[in-house]
Amino acid sequence: MSYVIGVDVGGTFTDAVLADDLGNIVGAKAPSTPPDYSEGVIDVLRALAEQLDVSLDVMLADTRHIAHGTTSSLNALVMGNVPPVGFITTRGHGDSIYIMNVEGRYLGSSPEQLQSVITQSKSHGLIPKSSTFEVTERVDRDGGVVVALDEQNVRQAVSDILAQGISAIAVSLLWSFRNDAHERRIREIVEEMAPGTFVSLSSEVSPRIREFSRSATTIMSTQIGPGLAAYLENLEGTLREHGLRGPLLVMQSNGGAIVAGEAPATAISTVGSVLTGGVVGAVALGKQLGHTNVVATDVGGTTFLVGLVVDGEPVRSSGTVINHHPVNVPTLEVHAIGSGGGAIAWIDQGGNLQVGPKSAQAVPGPACYGQGGTEPTNTDANLVLGILPTSGLLGGRKGLDVDKAREAIRTRIAEPLGLSIEDAAAAIYAVQNAQTGDLLRKTVVEAGHDPRDFVLYAFGGAGPANCAAYAAELGVSEVVVPLGPVASAFSAYGLATSDIVLAAELSDPVSLPSDPAKVERNFQGLERRVLEALERQGITFESIELHRELDMRFAMQLAELPIEIASPVTEEELADAAHRFEHRYEELFGAGSGFAAAGVQAITYRVRAVGTLPLSLELPMIEAGDSADASAAVLGHRPVRLDSSGYADTAVYDYTLLRAGHHIQGPAVVQVPTTTVVVPAGMTGTVDPRGNLIIDTGVRPDTGDAGTENGANS
Repeated sequence: MSYVIGVDVGGTFTDAVLADDLGNIVGAKAPSTPPDYSEGVIDVLRALAEQLDVSLDVMLADTRHIAHGTTSSLNALVMGNVPPVGFITTRGHGDSIYIMNVEGRYLGSSPEQLQSVITQSKSHGLIPKSSTFEVTERVDRDGGVVVALDEQNVRQAVSDILAQGISAIAVSLLWSFRNDAHERRIREIVEEMAPGTFVSLSSEVSPRIREFSRSATTIMSTQIGPGLAAYLENLEGTLREHGLRGPLLVMQSNGGAIVAGEAPATAISTVGSVLTGGVVGAVALGKQLGHTNVVATDVGGTTFLVGLVVDGEPVRSSGTVINHHPVNVPTLEVHAIGSGGGAIAWIDQGGNLQVGPKSAQAVPGPACYGQGGTEPTNTDANLVLGILPTSGLLGGRKGLDVDKAREAIRTRIAEPLGLSIEDAAAAIYAVQNAQTGDLLRKTVVEAGHDPRDFVLYAFGGAGPANCAAYAAELGVSEVVVPLGPVASAFSAYGLATSDIVLAAELSDPVSLPSDPAKVERNFQGLERRVLEALERQGITFESIELHRELDMRFAMQLAELPIEIASPVTEEELADAAHRFEHRYEELFGAGSGFAAAGVQAITYRVRAVGTLPLSLELPMIEAGDSADASAAVLGHRPVRLDSSGYADTAVYDYTLLRAGHHIQGPAVVQVPTTTVVVPAGMTGTVDPRGNLIIDTGVRPDTGDAGTENGANS
């Protein structure tokens, strides 16, 4: 027997899913253990082994690979909790990361924020100016060396950086993506002077045109690279001691994994690893259920995450934004806000109730955890409203103190606003649902999609408690809550289903129509690079697929969109790609928004290699019930409040007693060992053959209107 394991390290909980050769799947959950998250990984792996009734060492010895995702790198960047980094760039260009190409005023901002000129301010620099050093060299736009690298100048810069106690250096030289010889030589000099110093080169991390974004991406990668390397080295060493022989893989933002040993070199590509796990899982489950258009929503302890699957494929992007700084690496498009179960409710200076983005995290956690937390969170509100059981989480292993939850809400929210504790809790629940609904509309509608064409998947420890409400707000008629062995550990399931995905990029701007032979040569060079990288993974693949993309734009405009390109490149294929770009541009930005008369340019070439891993992780079928009657699974009733109408006597179902075909009429609460599902009044739930709970929200796909008032407002 052999296994594949996915491990998702979140801010509050660490989840794991294991699948064996026979198609059996088990899941487990354990508290995360900051600052050493590896302890939580070992804890959750032990929990898996206990379910298999074997020792941890025996389980790991039979494990083909572990796919790992973590939010720790992202959290470090967002909070600025990163070590000092030295930056080396071309003489005369040291200020580019502070000028920020004007982008620092608007990157990552909503249209409403952009309209408020008074409140705009340029973001802080990534590093202090004292850590930036310029060296004499110059490569031109065609890759020719105009000024040779002054190596003595480099040695002085490196010496000055080391004198500041800095042990990580980012290198980003002008036009290095066309000729990386000078960057590679600087790394050699650093190795000669200070062996073991962590060095990132922009030509390897983000070989794209545009100086500021390339430099910012390289600096951020350098900020998290040493920490990621130390963490993975420690974790992999511990796993080897316990018998792991297969590789430890690390999830990347692009929706695929890479071996742990190679991940730190391009650490920035792992920043969205957990964020993308759920989207990858949604693709896998969608194939099993016949869903090609899916809105994937994940409510964890800290964040609410949204990603899209369109026509069976995850929506991809050529980059993202962190703290108003561009991150130029291929990624699945995932949107996030700080509205998870541990998001703290607070009152702003205007007397308005706010929820998040600050989180109670695993320590001290929500007030109801009884670990010293005193601030009210979404979890505390759900407990007061009767959504969560007073018996606790994780099958009772994680106790919940309703008195502490009520006290936190009373002192911080209810009394300042002149509300009862119950009304304050209901207000927190409503604000969270409003926030999540806003993000959903932005993700789906602003991308040019009709919500009625989508099924919504809801997962994460807190997602099932809120999903029916935010799905109805969006206008989605069907919600799938993956339960069974992957309940609340769905992102870990996605990690376990992931393949190896590697990408190579090259900026070489041309105006279309262009010589197809030149375009083909660029793609062939990138394909050679990704195939060599696949070989370095040391893994036998079931198959290898290569996908080509061109980032295209209208001349005199800045917005670039990735467009797939068929192989081999011909004049007809380039013309068709330009047509598809124009069509997609108008879908996103409106008819007539493109300046077609100026022509179309191809800016960046990209090849994505997918190495398919051999094990398929389909959710197992469950036993069917004798009828649709689920009354035998009712544990009892308790008062639950979901809206302004107050508490309602609500049936509470034990998920372990439900069978395929069982039907649930709302209002109802389904208690799963690792999560809780809410089916509001006016909605229904049905258990499907794979153990998922399918919620009919009452929204009619033909009109977008809710079928019942309660269904719309819950």
